[in-house]
Amino acid sequence: MVHFVGAGSGAPDLITIRGKQYLEEADVIIYAGSLVNPKLLEYSKDVCTIHNSAKMTLEEVISVIERAEEAGKMTVRLHTGDPCLYGAIREQMDILDEKGISYDYCPGVSSFCGAASALNLEYTLPDISQSVIITRMEGRTPVPAKESIQSFAAHQATMVVFLSTGMLEELSRRLIEGGYQENTPAAIVYKATWEDEKTFVCTVGTLAQTAKENNITKTALMIIGDVVSGAHYDRSKLYDPEFTTEFRKASK
Repeated sequence: MVHFVGAGSGAPDLITIRGKQYLEEADVIIYAGSLVNPKLLEYSKDVCTIHNSAKMTLEEVISVIERAEEAGKMTVRLHTGDPCLYGAIREQMDILDEKGISYDYCPGVSSFCGAASALNLEYTLPDISQSVIITRMEGRTPVPAKESIQSFAAHQATMVVFLSTGMLEELSRRLIEGGYQENTPAAIVYKATWEDEKTFVCTVGTLAQTAKENNITKTALMIIGDVVSGAHYDRSKLYDPEFTTEFRKASK
């Protein structure tokens, strides 16, 4: 059996109870060494075999899983955050389906959630933004043309940008071209929920400058939108005494 496990955003105690249990029971762990906090490996048992997938190809990962299956061992494939975002898990699952190897998937706390906690912000403020766009810049790997930064910027929704720390000047240009103002609030969150987490509130126009001044070159998320500044927003109807819900009648 193979368990795909979301490691969480960084802090080792932010893994789920189920994910921690799988790590404790695993005979083999294949972890994304470039991003997963190595302290999570301390949950493993003494006889567990551990592989760093940062140094492996897809074929090598599958080969390790196959050998574990042949030996009747349980494997944990440990991905950063929640592997449904930029985790490259579908290609692994498709091969396991072809080979008749059973697997399941344990979700984790995504780094975009960790970034919000680092800033104590809410992505969906009434009358400000009710949508979150999660995307990335095109780098060595392409992005579909229909998903350009400019097209998303036109919505003026909250945007969380992954995997783009080294392209912030171009990110700013595209955000402004798409419709954000240069002074639109923005933030850079470095290694959300890790011990060395850092947060920087800036604007769309100063993203690159802020990163340069603080030596942030990788492992960061960018958050774009008025929710960053705590702009004036309407009170939630959910707890409004004048609003009737399924569980409570309006007081007036």
